[in-house]
Amino acid sequence: MSNWQIKNASFPFKLQTFQFLLFLRTHSKRSLQSFNPRLFVLLLGPKNYSMSFSKQLFIAACTLSSLSMASYQTLYAQKTASEMKNPLLQKSSLQYQAPPFNLIKDEHFKPAFEYGLKIHDKEINQIASNTAKPTFQNTVLALETSGVDLGRAQIIFYNLTGSNTNPTLQQIEEEYAPIFAAHNDKIYLNSALYARIKALNLNSLQGEDRKLTEYYLQQFELAGANLSEADKVSMKKINEELASLSTQFGTKLLLARKNGAVLFSDVKELDGLSAQEIAAAKDKAKEAGHEGQYLIGLLNTTQQPLLQNLKNRATREKIFKSSWTRSEKGDSADTREILEKMAALRLEKAHLMGKKSFAEWRLQDQMAQTPENAMNLLAEIAAPAVAKAKEEAKEIQDLIDQQKGGFKLEPWDWNFYSEQVRKAKYDLDENQIKPYFEVMTVLEKGVFFAAKQMYGITFKVRKDLPVYHKDVVAYEVFDKDGKSMAIYYLDFFTRDNKNGGAWMNNFVNQSHYLKQKPVIVNVFNFQKPSKGNPSLISYDDVSTMFHEFGHTLHGLFANQQYVTLSGTSVPRDYVEFPSQINEHCALDPVILKNYAIHYQTKKAIPQSLLDKIKKAETFNKGYEITELLAASTLDMAWHSVEKAEDFKPTLAFETEALSKYGLLVNEVPTRYHTPYFAHIWSGGYSSGYFAYTWSKVLDFNAFDWMQANGGMTRANGERFRKYILSVGNSVDLNKAFRDFIGHDMKVEPYLRYSGMNK
Repeated sequence: MSNWQIKNASFPFKLQTFQFLLFLRTHSKRSLQSFNPRLFVLLLGPKNYSMSFSKQLFIAACTLSSLSMASYQTLYAQKTASEMKNPLLQKSSLQYQAPPFNLIKDEHFKPAFEYGLKIHDKEINQIASNTAKPTFQNTVLALETSGVDLGRAQIIFYNLTGSNTNPTLQQIEEEYAPIFAAHNDKIYLNSALYARIKALNLNSLQGEDRKLTEYYLQQFELAGANLSEADKVSMKKINEELASLSTQFGTKLLLARKNGAVLFSDVKELDGLSAQEIAAAKDKAKEAGHEGQYLIGLLNTTQQPLLQNLKNRATREKIFKSSWTRSEKGDSADTREILEKMAALRLEKAHLMGKKSFAEWRLQDQMAQTPENAMNLLAEIAAPAVAKAKEEAKEIQDLIDQQKGGFKLEPWDWNFYSEQVRKAKYDLDENQIKPYFEVMTVLEKGVFFAAKQMYGITFKVRKDLPVYHKDVVAYEVFDKDGKSMAIYYLDFFTRDNKNGGAWMNNFVNQSHYLKQKPVIVNVFNFQKPSKGNPSLISYDDVSTMFHEFGHTLHGLFANQQYVTLSGTSVPRDYVEFPSQINEHCALDPVILKNYAIHYQTKKAIPQSLLDKIKKAETFNKGYEITELLAASTLDMAWHSVEKAEDFKPTLAFETEALSKYGLLVNEVPTRYHTPYFAHIWSGGYSSGYFAYTWSKVLDFNAFDWMQANGGMTRANGERFRKYILSVGNSVDLNKAFRDFIGHDMKVEPYLRYSGMNK
């Protein structure tokens, strides 16, 4: 298909299993452990009120008109003196209810969870058993505003387990995953609660009230609220098991990543790395107890960035193979048995819901709506992408032969030699570019500058706000009228106790009804420089920064009454659209010239180098798109199985799936090998990794419109804010997209901008 009709659908985070809680929003171009804190809402309601505790009670009593004030006073009065000292059970007194990280300790989480679960159970039971006629206020709004204490504790907990975990938090996470899954089922499999929502007259509701009601109704039905009682019991069992397995997968993967780090004793093996990179590897080895040696850690993706510069082929091969085999060594970090169980359980779950496959069930509330639509889009792009990748491979092999290498191109050679091809073809050297990309300069003179240029917003460092790690920086954000609008945290550097990738999360979600403003964090995994050295990043890293900040903009400009419909709470195959279009700012001539400043000379990047960067924009796109499509296809293959007997052992299944769709290309390995594909096994992207491609097509359609209408201008920024960034999931997103550019999504701009429209 050349012209794709986008169907409106609501956001998938209905917590059909609690695996979504365990996924820190990968909203990254690559590795992202993308987690949307709004996913809590369906279970927990709002997390942090911007009002006094007594006022919370008052509003709850007013909105739940059929329940007496006394009942809610009794409910909340159950907090003991000990509980009242728990910072997780109090509304933060910091600006916009930013978390008081200086007060929060590991031992606070379990008591907060226990109390929060108890209170939320009572709230749900009171809503479900209410004898008064169902209304929006006493049913839907009541559900939306329940679970305050539990939500507050969970949203902080899962942010920390993603970015700054420890054995205690990991143990708690594993212990509570099935408990939270069961709690979710108590709500979404509650027949009485479902009946009350179903009894509401949608035609009597308007705006966000109607949208919220439709949303909850859909989530109940997708979770299985209309199943028989026997099937509900089975569903609860499956959900609990999936939640436990998802947590176990994440724990094993963190261990695999740590164990997969490669140790070198001779610095000559690292020939090609910069002095700063070698110093960082030496520091990392020392931290791991190997003083005098050099340790190269792994990122989530198959390919590792340092392979680009490593001259020693044996070193490259060693690092690549360590990455590829990290989770299939038959040790305590092997994930295959767990993921195979998860795939089978997901199929069983789909069959309970009357669907042929997990993907068919899973995509009902997405823009794509069906696995066929998703796969058709992937297939339309796959053939030209593979063809371009093979052209690129030939160029690389020709170069190897010219240099009398005497070997056939392998995956661990690609980045090293493709960089040489780029130098020869475009006279562009990544090492020539890097000195112009110092991380803080990119942030403040690039990312922040672009945000000011397009949307008028500004940032101020807030050293008075507590942070969860010494490397984290806090900012206050001001809107175009100079009014304070949000708090923003930034966590740049990799740590052994941090999930790989990059993502955006909310600590507090925007809501006019609750008088809440957003508190947002961006998390990255850039290599921390050795003391006294600058943090220089690649252009790919620069692009990632702009990408993740695109998610932040989506959260900052949220303008909804209700948290569930706010900001990034949109279908997954739409949510990456705002982040991807923000990547284009990185190459905008005005913006690029402002932030690309040499860290030593302080001179702006010369125009000649800018021209080279622009000219090489489609370089290596065949490789990049093919590895992405391969991962997307793997995800869809695992979740499109219709009969349990069609599953095979992990590695055999992967080979067969990629071969079927022409994506088994030796030189171009899948971006994520099945055993460490966190997105789909512990990251909530099951049947959803195609979203990066789907939303990229949306992105290029919108960017094409912008280019035809003046580029990345303030006027276009304001228009994008109005139609896309500020609407959340409160409107028909198909219509919103059409209103912005004037037509439905087409694949042609994607192919053209990617250099594949021959």
